[in-house]
Amino acid sequence: MAKKSLTQKPIMQSPAQALVVEGLELQKNNQLFEAAQLYFEALKIEPNNFDALHLLGAVAAQNKDFEQAFIYFGRAIEVNPLIAAAYSNMGTALHDSGRPNEAITFFKKAIELQPSFIEALYNMAGSYQLAGNAEKALECYEEFLKIEPKRIEALNNRGNVLQRLRRYRDAIQAYDKAIEVDPSYPGPFNNRGNLYYLQGRYKEALQDLNRALEIKPDYAHAYNNRGNVLKMLNKNEEALADFQKAIELDKCYAEPYHNQGNFWLDFMKYDDALIYFEKALEIKPDYEYVVGARLYTKLQLCNWENLEQQTAQFITKAVLGERVAAPFHAIPLVDSGLIQKQIAQTWIADKHPTTQELPPLERGTTPKDRKIRLGYYSADFHNHATMYLMAKLFEMHDRSVFELFAFSFGPVADDAMRRRAMAAFDHFIDVREHSDLEIAKLSRELGIDIAVDLKGFTPFARTNIFAHRAAPIQVNYLGYPGTMGAPYIDYIIADPILVPPGSELFYAEKVAYMPHSYQVNDDERVIADTVYTRAQMGLPETGFVFCCFNNNYKILPPTLEGWVRILNAIPGSVLWLLEDNLTAGQNLRQAFMAAGLDPNRLIFAKRLPLAEHLARHRLADLFLDTLPCNAHTTTSDALWAGLPVLTLMGEAFAGRVSASLLNAIGLPELITSSQAQYEQKAIELAQNPEKLGQIKATLIANRATHPLFNTAQYTKDLEVLYRGMVGD
Repeated sequence: MAKKSLTQKPIMQSPAQALVVEGLELQKNNQLFEAAQLYFEALKIEPNNFDALHLLGAVAAQNKDFEQAFIYFGRAIEVNPLIAAAYSNMGTALHDSGRPNEAITFFKKAIELQPSFIEALYNMAGSYQLAGNAEKALECYEEFLKIEPKRIEALNNRGNVLQRLRRYRDAIQAYDKAIEVDPSYPGPFNNRGNLYYLQGRYKEALQDLNRALEIKPDYAHAYNNRGNVLKMLNKNEEALADFQKAIELDKCYAEPYHNQGNFWLDFMKYDDALIYFEKALEIKPDYEYVVGARLYTKLQLCNWENLEQQTAQFITKAVLGERVAAPFHAIPLVDSGLIQKQIAQTWIADKHPTTQELPPLERGTTPKDRKIRLGYYSADFHNHATMYLMAKLFEMHDRSVFELFAFSFGPVADDAMRRRAMAAFDHFIDVREHSDLEIAKLSRELGIDIAVDLKGFTPFARTNIFAHRAAPIQVNYLGYPGTMGAPYIDYIIADPILVPPGSELFYAEKVAYMPHSYQVNDDERVIADTVYTRAQMGLPETGFVFCCFNNNYKILPPTLEGWVRILNAIPGSVLWLLEDNLTAGQNLRQAFMAAGLDPNRLIFAKRLPLAEHLARHRLADLFLDTLPCNAHTTTSDALWAGLPVLTLMGEAFAGRVSASLLNAIGLPELITSSQAQYEQKAIELAQNPEKLGQIKATLIANRATHPLFNTAQYTKDLEVLYRGMVGD
């Protein structure tokens, strides 16, 4: 906040000036209304009284009536254009009203008139900071600190500017200096703690934020920042309490609303998440990335109110490089590789740019006389979809060529998949409490040759590990269906269906092509012996059963409208969906009713353990896929269970996964390329049980003969890619 400078006590004691002197005393005691009345009386006597005009501007600014402040400061400057304080106060009012570039002009004039006016210099630094010109702000703060080297606010703000410039070491040194000058000032502890959080140094962050709150127990920003740290330390109840405390302390502070929205989103409490995202945007309509988070949350709820308009606005902003969405939130909204790349690059440049903390690593440094050291990095080494796909791959890697390292930064777990992962790796390293920089350093010390990021932009990712360059070769694989847009990710694992020739330009990484499908599958996944009945699942005893077990956020209005047309063409048929949350179920039923379809033809399935979930697939006749975001693991689940999947292939990675899997299982006839073809094919198969039966028989036979479920062959093919990367 810029500091205000009032005029000096006037010397002349004319009748008008006597009123000004009396008013100034009242103003100092915060009796603003009474002071203003005296200034008005002075202007009746002397309409061009500089001090009365100037002080009325100050009163208006204190009351946040900035338009009036501009008028009075402007008139004062017209009366006497040589008083530096008037320009400075005009600058402060412009700064406080959110017009920093105009403010800078007035601060410059104040300094031109009075070169020793260091408060104007300090305030100008703040305006440069607000305007986003960190370099100029830094120049001003450093000039100011030459004159006042122990001004604690300037030392703290200098650290903030250095942080904005990503000069993190210098920023920490600036905060250290501020703390040395005044260890009772909470700002540097809060800001250094937040910087430690951004670096993944959670223990140090927590210490600093605790100290900030000891000094200032009502510090809303410190509660908000500590909530972020506690969330990363899996102390969820404490994190939530901190976000709520920040809101209680400052109801106009948008960030804790945003963070609480993210908190509920991670825990699938979508109704609550939407409330908090909308509140954050109400307070701050241009809040970065919240537009995308809100849209994604609405999709989770199948809340399509104003969806088309909001999506169009979102895409326009994204194309312009504005910070509108985290890449993962854009996946179900945009079927464009080019736009998704733009969103990813915007996010990386802002949140995870290349760092200079560690020296560069050169390719081709693997000693020829040792194994290739392969590191897999994930939060999902437990009962999770990624592990269900990958467990056997880890077990089958050729140990004569590769030495396997797991870097686990997910929660502590003692489940079947965690135990399987720990047994599969040569080295299983729990790095939850390590900073991103420490993990990158550890990777280098261990001589990791290829660092494989299994998270991408999915929840609980730690992209900064790779921004620090954990290994000479870094790979985006499996977890995230698209480009990361990062200059430090060298390869993306794909296949010719996912990334056909000519589409490589949509990827910042070099495309490493698997010969069949990019997706690994465990060909020993267990399907429960349970034989479910239709009645147990709430399905009618007769009639064709279409199903889609995709997450609800992948269902968009055009998909649902197509499903309605398909069901209308097949009397007695039903659609069996997964119900992620009650609100989504209610909204989908309402959408069916609005389309004139009996909502009883919509059946919802609750989540089951994987083996039982696979077993219930036997009750369905045909799986209907979604676009822009296909089923991914969900498609391979259905195919493994013997259920055909009909897909509509899009342009971007996420909209081509099912086509990749169907091609690898030898069922290209289930890949369509237009909405009309998709609907026609679904109706044709439902009306022709013999043809559908032939497809099911082919699927069951091909599971044992085609590449999709041949883990041993897949592992060999992937290892060819890894060896090629090292040899490039």
